[in-house]
Amino acid sequence: MSAPLDLPRWADTVLVPAISVVAAFLVAGLVVLGIGENPLSATRYLIQGSLGTSEGLGFTLFYMTDFIFVGLAVAVAYHAGLFNIGGEGQATLAGLGIALVLNNLTFLPGFLLIPLGILGAAAFGAAWAAVPGYLQAKRGSHIVITTIMFNWLASVLIVYLLVNVLREPQSMNPETRAFPEQSYIPFMHEVFAAFGIEIPASQLNLTLVLALAASYFVWLLIYRSRLGYAIRVVGSNPAAAVYAGISPARITIIAMMLSGALAGGLAVNELMGYQHRLLLEFTSGYGFVGIAVALMGRAHPVGIILASLLFGILYQGGAELAFEQPAITRDMVVVIGGIIILFAGALDGLFRRAVAHVLTRQKLARA
Repeated sequence: MSAPLDLPRWADTVLVPAISVVAAFLVAGLVVLGIGENPLSATRYLIQGSLGTSEGLGFTLFYMTDFIFVGLAVAVAYHAGLFNIGGEGQATLAGLGIALVLNNLTFLPGFLLIPLGILGAAAFGAAWAAVPGYLQAKRGSHIVITTIMFNWLASVLIVYLLVNVLREPQSMNPETRAFPEQSYIPFMHEVFAAFGIEIPASQLNLTLVLALAASYFVWLLIYRSRLGYAIRVVGSNPAAAVYAGISPARITIIAMMLSGALAGGLAVNELMGYQHRLLLEFTSGYGFVGIAVALMGRAHPVGIILASLLFGILYQGGAELAFEQPAITRDMVVVIGGIIILFAGALDGLFRRAVAHVLTRQKLARA
């Protein structure tokens, strides 16, 4: 058995992920070359479409906001030794919570309705995640299996409710009526316009600020609080946690509830910040991408923000790339994202060993 790799923190959190991303883009470049397109031109369109214009940057940051929330959701559970892949279902139920609050409290002013909508999302997301957490803690059910099942249950439940219960009577579309206007989270271009600064319109809204605040909260929770210490102890060694007087069952349920509440931020961004109604499939698979974001970001809030930016670039730049080079379809962009996930996850150990070998040789050479 090989000895465990002991890398400096900067190498583990920055260098290894950077090498993984570069290697993934090199392999993706070979895929693009294989279909007869120029990889350099494709990269230029990707960057230009996502970061080269104010409008493109706005859409990139909008997608980044979604990925931050789901990445943080996966990370909190991961620190507790749990692999929560139920972000899709938890965000879906969070959307239901938003719709129930906003469409039943229309008489309230915006300064009350917006926080209540956010709390509704967090509460429903936490409640939906608490059930798999309880089953894992009290019944020994595997968290991966139960969260997969709850994704499907959430999907079926929301279809039934939107078709038979919550649908606007005059509409044939499976969606609720529009939320009251005072519950809309302001778009960023509207906020800047209030200060006399004109920027192109995009989906980007103030939920980005909430996502960054949530990142700081998770950092404080995990690394600067007693609860965060308990979460990390349970995730590292449940037997030691019991010896220290920490209940793994209690921490498991709490971690899953926090994870589900954070996943609800995806619903806040999509529904209160952009769509302004509950509709089918608003999560668009972002919950699953959050797994890759958390793994690439080493389950650390700063790493998650950077990984979210990368996937935001892929989503927005990929749309521009498919328009400029039709041979590179949206499916090809999904392939590129899959290659990045492969290199950041399955092949992570390969790069860690290579980096550890190089750093060890340098250390011996200096000695």
